[in-house]
Amino acid sequence: MSDADNLIHVVVSVDFSDEIMDQLRAVSPRLKIEKHYPDVPESAWADAEVLYAGRRLPDPTEAPRLRWIQTHSAGLDHIIDSPIMQAEDVEVTSTSGIHATPMAEYSLAMMLAMEYRLPKMLEFQKQAEWKRSESIFNPYGLRDQTLGVVGYGSVGRELARIADAMGMVVVASKRNIKQTSDDGYIESGLGDPEGEIPTRLYPSEALASMVSVCDYVVVTVPLTPETHHMINAEVLDSMKKNAVLINVGRGGVIDEEALVSALAAEKIAGAALDVFEEEPLPSSSPLWNLDNVIISPHVSGVNPRYNERAAALFADNLERYVNNRPLLNRLERERGY
Repeated sequence: MSDADNLIHVVVSVDFSDEIMDQLRAVSPRLKIEKHYPDVPESAWADAEVLYAGRRLPDPTEAPRLRWIQTHSAGLDHIIDSPIMQAEDVEVTSTSGIHATPMAEYSLAMMLAMEYRLPKMLEFQKQAEWKRSESIFNPYGLRDQTLGVVGYGSVGRELARIADAMGMVVVASKRNIKQTSDDGYIESGLGDPEGEIPTRLYPSEALASMVSVCDYVVVTVPLTPETHHMINAEVLDSMKKNAVLINVGRGGVIDEEALVSALAAEKIAGAALDVFEEEPLPSSSPLWNLDNVIISPHVSGVNPRYNERAAALFADNLERYVNNRPLLNRLERERGY
């Protein structure tokens, strides 16, 4: 077999910098890595064994040699139904784990903003009003309050690490409470790899019980048929009246109509929402007009180091692929993520 026959053809279809491309090529001399952005020519699809995928995925007939797709996102709900994603001989991996720091910090920012009434402060500032009222500004503080994490993956575990260091009580729900450790990708020193922080783990079907003890509930789960509208009227009715709901997962995980009703009736204290069932959030949505809601435009995972972090994960997986070791963040098709 010639050296050319031994090469692994890799197509990168996102706009990685030249520096990042050089770092990827340095993983192994067996890798022939080409960047094609914004369009991938037919000849590149035809030769590709590995694809670092942007928004466009090839049809199976366009990429007959393809054996592995590394996506540029953690969530796969927007591409899971693509024909190439259904091919059993094509491995699929995500960038789950690279968002742990920005999304955990965003969640913490929203908790602090709600606890210290930051929206109300900004409202008074805009009106040039000095309202030093203890009925408005009298925060308990996050220490000793209970945080409930819905979905104990990389983001939830990093948030738990930070919350635990701040003196909060942490509980969490996850699909399989018997598997407390996390074998997904995470940057060194982050998170809760062994699942030791939560004082209690709840199965998904006991979510209503979990939220009943929480002051803050942060949703981090991906959107799958199993998680669609898992935060429903029953769960919202089980929350404390002073509790705040934060969603950095996917909009479809929450029944938005039920949430609007709960917020309008002040059944819960508020919500901070970064994701929505329909995006952009329509101007007609009642959420825009609720003064106990903070809305952001799906930015909790946005970070100037996104490509750098994604490439570090891809490089790790490339080394694993070359050496026939299991890849990180493998799609389990029966789960949908």
